[in-house]
Amino acid sequence: MHPLLRFAYVARRHYKAAPPPTPPKAPKKAQKFSFHGITWEDPYSWMSKVSDKVAMRHMDVYMEQEEKYSEAIMSDSETLLNKLHFEMASRMPYDLSTPPLRWGPWLYYRRVEEAKPYPILCRRLASLNDDFISHKYPPAGFDFTTGKAIEQKLVDYNLEAERFGGYAYEELSEVSPNHQFLAYTMYDKENDYFKLSVRNLNSGSLCSKPQADRVSNLAWAKDGQALLYVVTDQKMRPYRIYYSLIGSTDEDALLLEESDERAHINIRHTKDFQFVTVNTFSTTSSKVFLINAADPLSGLKLVWECDALAHCIIEHHRGYLYLFTDAPKGGRPVDYHYLLCSPAEDPSSTRKWEEVLLDDPDLIIEDIDFSDKYLALIVREGKKVQLCSVGLPLPFGKGAIKIRKSDLQYLSLPKHVCQILPGPNYDFFSSVMRFIISSPVMPDAVVDYDLASGRWNIIQQQNMLHDRTRILYGKNSASISMESLNSKHSNPVNANFEDDHLWNDLSEFYACEQYEVPSFDGHFIPLTIVFARKNKTQAKNPGILHGHGAYGELLDKRWCSELKSLLDRGWVVAYADVRGGGGFGKKWHKDGRRTKKHNSINDYISCAKFLIEKDIVHENKLAGWGYSAGGLLVASAINCSPDLFRAAVLKVPFLDATNTLLYPILPLIATDYEEFGYPVDLDDFLAIREYSPYDNIQKDVLYPAVLVTSSFNTRFGVWEAAKWVARVRDLSIYDPKRPILLNLTTDLVEENRYLQSKESALEATFLIKMMES
Repeated sequence: MHPLLRFAYVARRHYKAAPPPTPPKAPKKAQKFSFHGITWEDPYSWMSKVSDKVAMRHMDVYMEQEEKYSEAIMSDSETLLNKLHFEMASRMPYDLSTPPLRWGPWLYYRRVEEAKPYPILCRRLASLNDDFISHKYPPAGFDFTTGKAIEQKLVDYNLEAERFGGYAYEELSEVSPNHQFLAYTMYDKENDYFKLSVRNLNSGSLCSKPQADRVSNLAWAKDGQALLYVVTDQKMRPYRIYYSLIGSTDEDALLLEESDERAHINIRHTKDFQFVTVNTFSTTSSKVFLINAADPLSGLKLVWECDALAHCIIEHHRGYLYLFTDAPKGGRPVDYHYLLCSPAEDPSSTRKWEEVLLDDPDLIIEDIDFSDKYLALIVREGKKVQLCSVGLPLPFGKGAIKIRKSDLQYLSLPKHVCQILPGPNYDFFSSVMRFIISSPVMPDAVVDYDLASGRWNIIQQQNMLHDRTRILYGKNSASISMESLNSKHSNPVNANFEDDHLWNDLSEFYACEQYEVPSFDGHFIPLTIVFARKNKTQAKNPGILHGHGAYGELLDKRWCSELKSLLDRGWVVAYADVRGGGGFGKKWHKDGRRTKKHNSINDYISCAKFLIEKDIVHENKLAGWGYSAGGLLVASAINCSPDLFRAAVLKVPFLDATNTLLYPILPLIATDYEEFGYPVDLDDFLAIREYSPYDNIQKDVLYPAVLVTSSFNTRFGVWEAAKWVARVRDLSIYDPKRPILLNLTTDLVEENRYLQSKESALEATFLIKMMES
């Protein structure tokens, strides 16, 4: 053998691959807990003792070890991570303005300046901007033809970030009806609450008052001269309403204080700004009061109440109150919302409400939105969501009419619609209403519908195929008339014409299929799958299954540009609409909460098995994905069937249900207990113990690879993720090819586009790495 070849052979023979990184071991401190006669041990309970300085020092050391371990595991995937991050970031519309919203004489919009993480709230006079295209035209908000500055910068959230700990997270934002003030709440990281500020839009300066902490709700009154706002107590329960007269030096007046610790307060103004509605609700009662917006100090008037927790929205229209609610009828619970009407001025001691639209089990009203002349309805027929309108006022005193006989005008929609959301629609006297139309195979379309003519304009929609974005307004919009297409408004089939070009639909390249999956008890669970047509579903495909199943919330099935990187690499993206979630009535939600939480977990497992059994996803290449309560769903499914999943991503997950519900560190509200169970109730407690991910980790079993992302921010409870990660490593079989990683962020990512794409790239890199290992 040639000496050089012999040397190479010897080098190869004696070469040893570097051993895989060793996961850190968290310190254990055994502690026993007992409740309802049941005793259990929790060796990692010390992680949640946030007031114990010694424990938190140990936590800091342990978190640093977790960070180094994650970096070591992912170090060989840096090239892929950078590539994915570049792909995802390049699809982000950096130069986008939000679609301008016309209200009164103004166009309001938010825009992002280059290389800045947060937007700027701006406005322009609509009379100067008939052909509004984007914030880059005219340049820098200046019209060189007229020599006028036509853009007003109202709030720069990059400057707000300097006020609030380095990042800007806004929860509420309301412009006054006289367009002189903006009331908004920003998250104060140091104190863990939202702080109210009011800004004078003419001068740009902050008003000296009102300035309040722990604000959860607000509403304008007196034509924008006064502000009503709700504050929470130390347990984050909204319990007080204050009145503040802008420009006054008087102390803010307390209008209402709810002493019942089970009750919460919520306020909103009616769309015509005639009233402020006050909702007080608990698990056993719901009440609605009216405040005269012209004279808020005149007191509260009770107009509705029931002995149950109910969703109640009241609107005022030409002397009548309309109540949209799901309250029980005749003492019996209902599975849907319905619409009631009553004269605003009712002299009788017992106000009477009349149902105006009869129930139709095949046509469910999901949501409504009022204007002066039209009522827009989002309805569901079976699994299909529709958008329609009907003229106002609705007949009162003549008996209820069937929904289908109320001259419904169906409005055009693209194919595969999964969600329709009403826009702000502040202009009550306009016949044009804005909606956001979502589909798993179409970027969100912001659409203006003229309810008088049936015309619709796509105001904004990203074009994923040509890497450009359509930002249109006025004459530049894609304007389509229903009549020009010979469509009859009363015919929902003809109205739902499908034009991929007009809607910027991606269904030519990405397929969307829907299935009904039988669960363990015979119920059929809606399952939606999306995949690239060039990679037809085969048994070799990797796949990711999304789930949420809590609070009656819709599972987010909207097109996500970050997932395009997985779809184009042959992945199947699936969505399981398990019980406990929304979109299919109150019963669907109730059948997946408290003692029935096991239904949502088994539904998710059934959908996972279906993907594999039908050769849609490879039997060893299925990943789970869950956010918050969805993290509990996926983690519980892994406990039940760890061999079903190859990997999982759990984002700020709820994992330690027993301890969190028994000994809450962060304040919980009644809705949380209604969802997951009251530990004082024995049946609920036993159910919690049965589904709690942290308490049901299987011993000596091989678990899938899991990436758990959490935040040092106290709102998310990093200890839940840390405890679960430590215990899975402690009990399960260790396999270096199936690591359990804890990724921590120091910032909120909701409003930071760069952090969002970076985190999505890490998740995709982790999943691809685990499937290929």
